[in-house]
Amino acid sequence: MSYSLSFLPEVEDDVISAYLWYEEKSKGLGEEFLRIFYAISAEIARIPNLYRKVYKNFHRCLLKRFPYAIYFIVKKKTVIVYGVFHCARNPYFVQERINNRHF
Repeated sequence: MSYSLSFLPEVEDDVISAYLWYEEKSKGLGEEFLRIFYAISAEIARIPNLYRKVYKNFHRCLLKRFPYAIYFIVKKKTVIVYGVFHCARNPYFVQERINNRHF
């Protein structure tokens, strides 16, 4: 059973920033980041409850190979992605960001 997947508009900015940073460091690395991001997003849509809640109703999924995490909530049959943040970020910064984003 798959859930529908929805992204807040700010998620695009999060992903593009990471893509550009990695692409600047090494040609093709940004593309690899995107490939992994989209693969993990599809996995989240298939089995969102595999990932534990880390703050209120927000689940967190760590990306493979890259130190980023996807933060999302599950509402009925929809997974709503609120943000993609570097894991070195202060947890309070992440909490503030996802609290200020609205679906």
